[in-house]
Amino acid sequence: MIIKFLKEKRSWILFILFLQVLNLLIASMDKTISLQSMIYICFLAIIFFVIFLIIRYQKETAFYKSLADREDNLDMSNLPFPTSPFEEIMEKSIVQQTEQLKKEIQQHSTQLEQEKDELLSWIHEVKTPLTALHLIIERIEDQKLKTALTYEWLRIHLLLDQQLHQKRIPFMQNDLYIETIDLETVIFDEIRTLQSWCMQKGIGFEVDLTVSAVLTDSKWLAFIFRQIFTNGVKYSENADIIIQSTIKNEQVIVEIQDFGRGIEAHDLPRIFDKGFTSTANHHNQQSTGMGLYLVKKVAEALLIHIDVKSVVHQGTTFTLTFPKKNDLVQITGM
Repeated sequence: MIIKFLKEKRSWILFILFLQVLNLLIASMDKTISLQSMIYICFLAIIFFVIFLIIRYQKETAFYKSLADREDNLDMSNLPFPTSPFEEIMEKSIVQQTEQLKKEIQQHSTQLEQEKDELLSWIHEVKTPLTALHLIIERIEDQKLKTALTYEWLRIHLLLDQQLHQKRIPFMQNDLYIETIDLETVIFDEIRTLQSWCMQKGIGFEVDLTVSAVLTDSKWLAFIFRQIFTNGVKYSENADIIIQSTIKNEQVIVEIQDFGRGIEAHDLPRIFDKGFTSTANHHNQQSTGMGLYLVKKVAEALLIHIDVKSVVHQGTTFTLTFPKKNDLVQITGM
């Protein structure tokens, strides 16, 4: 702050020094003026000027120090009190800009909330004809046509479901209900949803649950399984997906292993990034890059740790480690 203050006042400092040099120059040229007396006067002037700078530094920088140390937020209660006209101008400008920013934030928040509500309403409205369409498809006797239509219906259903949960995630703390659930029930419900797709691609599920009971939110856990299963089915052909559960250090561990195309080693650290769609198959237009990103968000809220191991052309294993019972007190809605 001292260096900045001296830079700010450098024109004044240079002007005062110039005056002292000018006085000395005049004294050296004018024989009627004692040079020694002038040197003494200039020395005293510089001493007093330095003392003046110190006093002004303490007075003038107090306001700016408070601004520099102030937290970066929109709270005006900790704004320092101005003690000079220029400080008053700055303080007034900061207050006006902050108030304008608050209004804009409020307007954007209201607009986003309205858009979210409209989108959620639209998704719920679309689900009604989508359900009716599924019933119509079930009545089709041509199995080849029925399978193709069911696959396309499932894609629409999963995309709508993903969009619905994406909009709910910012407010999921208000929607959590932690209870003891049956893993087998949740897993088999999700498998049944993907049944037609799995039959089309020759995918089977091998489920071996040593531990079936787990303490978590069933709806959001089902969403995690749904996204992982969908990825496993999407990138596999004529293979099984193995699901196992164990318990270690009072924590339930669920492993989901597929034998699909796998993930490149350099892509693994990025698979949970928003919008990431792999570098190996970057031309794939069907990937949105949102599924695993949303899985990570939900898992963090549920205190579930996800570890991924993969070998290209051999498959991928997702390991879900559930929190200990005592850790769940951190979750709102328990």
